[in-house]
Parts: sequence; structure tokens; C-alpha cells
Amino acid sequence: MSLEIAPIAQRSLSSQIAQQIRQAIMDGSLKADDRLPTEGELALRYEVSRPTIREALKRLAAQNLIRSRRGPTGGTFINRPSTADLSDALSSATTLLVGMDAFSLEDINQTRLLLETNCLQLAATQITTAQLDELAQELSKQQNDQLTPEQFCASDVRFHRLIAEASGNPLLSFIMVSIIEALQPISNMITFRFRERSVMADQHLRILQALKQHDAEQACAVLAEQVNYLSEKSQQAQQWKATNPTKPE
Repeated sequence: MSLEIAPIAQRSLSSQIAQQIRQAIMDGSLKADDRLPTEGELALRYEVSRPTIREALKRLAAQNLIRSRRGPTGGTFINRPSTADLSDALSSATTLLVGMDAFSLEDINQTRLLLETNCLQLAATQITTAQLDELAQELSKQQNDQLTPEQFCASDVRFHRLIAEASGNPLLSFIMVSIIEALQPISNMITFRFRERSVMADQHLRILQALKQHDAEQACAVLAEQVNYLSEKSQQAQQWKATNPTKPE
């Protein structure tokens, strides 16, 4: 285990300490299952108080980079982040940026189209029967008129997540799933008053049919149709919001 102690400025001490330890994890100086020094030892090394170290460790634990274990062999250990953990972290960061208006809905739709087109092209050549069955199950849910908007949104996200996973490319799937989990629910909840669920379910049906026939061109064409449809509905939602401002309570 190697943890290099760099000088710490007097601003946001816990954040800076957490960033140093995080960097040591990312560059491999600290490896999975390495044991960190105790709070007291870290406080001495960094020349800060134990509460400051405790706050830094809380930040790292919130990112699932470390774990604590009690007992004689206990302590604080470096985690081995899973793909799901990292995907969740990317999704959370992306959601935060959307909430801060760093991305527009048009940015979201363009990014989704570019990435998911690649996913469909790959999926069309290698999708399995089991994966087709899973897509069909989600489509069946979406065709149920009793589904709430939230349930429809969740099924929509799962449908497109399955497409990403069917690409067989773990890196592309990782990026696409992170975007789907973060952005598609936001897009769905903005447009749900204006879109027709039957239109989206029909588009999903045609994507599924194209994948069954290994027809990447048709699947991508239907995806582009859906993204354009949602883009139009997003514009309608924004226009409606502009003319129907929320009244202060």
C-alpha cells in the first residue's frame, strides 16, 4: 500500500483529503482491500483534526470507495468498485448537471441517438433469444393501459437498457446505461403530458421486430423516429410551461 501525503491548504480540508485518497485509489497507489491508517494516524499525517478525517472518510464512503469493518481485524478498507457502482456514480453526476441546466433536452436526445444507434447496430447482429424475450416482456407491460406514468417510464428505461446490454460491448453499454438511467426518466417526466404511450409502444414493437430480423437499419430508423417524436413533445412541453407559469402559493 502506498499513500503519498501532499500538503493541504486551509480551505475545505476534508474535501481535499478525500480527493487525495480518491486519486491514490484511481492511480493504483491504493489497491482493493488495502487497509487505510486509522483516523488518528491520518490526522497526524495530514496535521488536521480527527473530525476532519472522519468527514473525509464519509465522503469516500458515500462514493463507495471505502468500507469499514469492526472487530480485531477491522478497520477502513479500499473497496473494489463494481461496474454498477461506477455507473450509478456517473448517472448521479449526470442527473445533477441536468438539474443545473448544464445540458438541454436537445443535448440529451442527440447523445441518446448517437450512442443507442451504435448499440442497435451491434445488438442486431448478436442479440440472443433470451434478450429478445426480455424486450418483449417490457413491451407487453407498456401495452397495458392501466400502467401509471411512473411505471411506464420505468419500463421504457428498462427496454432501452436491455438494448444497450444486448450490444455486447461492455464499455458502450456502461456509458449508455449511465445516460439512460440519468436522463431518460427526466425526459419522460417532462413530456408525459404530451406524448402518447401507444405511439412509443408501437415504436418499441417495431424496434423489437427489426432486432428479431437482425435488421439494424430498420431498428435505427425507428429509434430516430422516436427520438424526433420525443424532441417535438419536449418543445411542446417547454412552450406550455412558458405560457402556463407556476403561480406562487
